Amino acid sequence: MDEPTSTRRSAAPGEVLWQPTLDNASTIERFMRQNGFASYDDLWRWSVDELEEFWAAVWSFCNVIGSYERVLSAHDMPGARWFEGSSLSYAEHALRADGAEAVVGVSQTRDRRSLSWDELREQVACCAAGLRRLGVEKGDRVAGYLPNIPEAVVAFLATASVGAVWTSCAPEFGVQAVLDRLAQVNPQVLLVVDGYRYGGREIDRRDEVEAISAALPSVEHVVHVPYLRPSDEWAELVAIHRDLVFERVDPAHPLYVLYSSGTTGLPKAIVHGHGGILLEHLKVLTLHADLGPSSRFSWFTTTGWMMWNYLVSGLLVGATIVLYDGDPGHPTLDTLWGLCEAERLTWFGASAPFLMACRKLGLTPGHDHDLTTLRAVGSTGAPLPADGFRWVYDAVKPDVLLSSISGGTDVCSAFVGGCPVVPVRAGEISCRYLGVAVDSIDGELVITEPMPSMPVAFWGDADGSRYRAAYFEAHPGVWTHGDWVEFTEHGGVVITGRSDATLNRGGVRIGTAEIYGVVESIDGVADSLVVHLEDGDRLVLFVVADHDPTNAVRAALRRALSPRHVPDEVHLVPAIPTTLSGKKLEIPIKRILAGADAEEVASRDALRDPAALDAFVEIAQHGRAVTPPDRTT
Repeated sequence: MDEPTSTRRSAAPGEVLWQPTLDNASTIERFMRQNGFASYDDLWRWSVDELEEFWAAVWSFCNVIGSYERVLSAHDMPGARWFEGSSLSYAEHALRADGAEAVVGVSQTRDRRSLSWDELREQVACCAAGLRRLGVEKGDRVAGYLPNIPEAVVAFLATASVGAVWTSCAPEFGVQAVLDRLAQVNPQVLLVVDGYRYGGREIDRRDEVEAISAALPSVEHVVHVPYLRPSDEWAELVAIHRDLVFERVDPAHPLYVLYSSGTTGLPKAIVHGHGGILLEHLKVLTLHADLGPSSRFSWFTTTGWMMWNYLVSGLLVGATIVLYDGDPGHPTLDTLWGLCEAERLTWFGASAPFLMACRKLGLTPGHDHDLTTLRAVGSTGAPLPADGFRWVYDAVKPDVLLSSISGGTDVCSAFVGGCPVVPVRAGEISCRYLGVAVDSIDGELVITEPMPSMPVAFWGDADGSRYRAAYFEAHPGVWTHGDWVEFTEHGGVVITGRSDATLNRGGVRIGTAEIYGVVESIDGVADSLVVHLEDGDRLVLFVVADHDPTNAVRAALRRALSPRHVPDEVHLVPAIPTTLSGKKLEIPIKRILAGADAEEVASRDALRDPAALDAFVEIAQHGRAVTPPDRTT
């Protein structure tokens, strides 16, 4: 790629940055032709109006193993029943491909590791046999306190092949955060590492492992995976070969338990089934991501974020999945772009804040690395501003498909995102995903028809009351997700922030995402968080910066948005509290500023930097007077 003229150019919202070639090279074009559609809009409308026909077509197109009696036996939300009469195994589908590399593990703790498809099947078979020797049976729980390494993938697939239930936490989680999650599901087996390296630091987790295992009476066996130090326990678990056997189960049988962020209380233990995840991930990765056997797929994630599960599902379509464990900023923020070159990635995903940080530093990955093979870049975790879109096309590669996606742990997928047959426009998510009836009620994102990957249940929620309250209380029979959404005239989607973190100033609703887009584009500002305090109608902004940017922030917000977006207070803080997956703690901070005990509204063990709360507690207790700006001009 030639030297870019600028890595900090702005883009007008809605500006077309990429056009599909429509040369019949993408898988979704073949799917469209087979089903008689000439446009994506018509295909999407059919996919939500005729759910049974659409999902039957996906089942057939993706060669799902087995048969069923009825696609959708009940249409209720919650309560929809999918593919009754079928027996499925997620692991069977994930292990049916062939090729030189199935899983690649790149790490700052040890050397690169690679498993061919035959080696992956062999290790899964041995691990499944080992789990059975430990007494694991269908329905039992197996938990991982593991980094994003090949052994975690092997253990998950082995668990699924037995018909047991997988759940995992990243080793960055503190003891209480792990117990808040795993104590809900009572695992019988716990797989752990004794530590890991993050950048140049060695992180010892032996004390945490001991405390976690001691506090979980259900755990009968702890298996150490060698990582920082040698251990024979993993080798002993996978030492004995047995033929690979798949326990086929009902589509609603639990595959894994994922967890909500847990920043404002006990995390929701979200149960996902074999059938729902299999069909949803086959659909999105085959049709929207256009992944297949020639793809090399990576998304920067940890085992504590749903994007890990999404990444592993690349195996379903025969792609090589490339895992990365370590600090993406070590030795520089260019590290992951180096991974793209070294591993010849065709599909690379990261968070929107990561892409914006690269832009702010002026990185030029397309000039500094050979990204010839890269076909697509994914973005999630937060809305990507229009200027972030422009940076990808200026500094990474002008012909990649940029897929900004939004969904959630709740469905372990996305509701909206990119597509090979839909243009990419700056600041817009390209389209509503197939089979997802995305709509809005009073500006709030809702789903009006069932999806296969909606949760089977919450673990321990016997009567379903917590499940119904989480998604269906506001609008019975309609899934209310908690995001503010706008639909553009081109069919695109703009997520403007969480509805539970809305800034409702003087009766005017303000999305947090648009404020962050302006503030974090200012030189010297690394991060920000904004809350609205109804007491006094105060808009309070916190910034991480190398100088006091108050005047620049106020001027930029007034100029780019409106006087109502100008904060009453601007506070410099050392760090913004975020979850381990990078989500800002807007609601907990708002409650702390209103006088709540920080230890009651936010679990420090679930935060990327537990000490980040300290400055907010200090401000809540002592504060400082600020003259409100003039909002009238």
